[in-house]
Amino acid sequence: MDFHYADALTHLMGHVVKLYRHNVDLLLQDYDVYPGQPPLLLRLAETDGQMQKELARRIHVKPATLTVMINRMQKAGLVERRPDPHDQRVARVYLTEKGRRAADAVKEALRTIESRCLEHFSLEEKLLFRRLLKQMLDDLEAFRNEIGK
Repeated sequence: MDFHYADALTHLMGHVVKLYRHNVDLLLQDYDVYPGQPPLLLRLAETDGQMQKELARRIHVKPATLTVMINRMQKAGLVERRPDPHDQRVARVYLTEKGRRAADAVKEALRTIESRCLEHFSLEEKLLFRRLLKQMLDDLEAFRNEIGK
């Protein structure tokens, strides 16, 4: 059987993810939050005052990419860098009050979008969908480990 990308489930999933992110970005436009920044805000809301190296690892971006993100967010007043109290060579990243409001808005936007995109699913369908996505994730991680050797 021939493979036609336009018919592939992964093609459809790509469109779903793109529209999901676009709608989240629209809900956050009044908070000076730009694409790519919600995961950083959520990580800082969980544990404020992390080192940039830790944050880069946790949100799966390169340290240089994170530096650009933090600089932009600092200019927008969402985060601030402060020296580590025990090691002055290390800077830690903290949410500002505006950043905390933005993180709350991110959480609400994600709740809203998840609710909307699953509103026609029964509880059983949601549980099955979650299990199937988790299985896909596990399979892709195993494959990455196989080919990454």
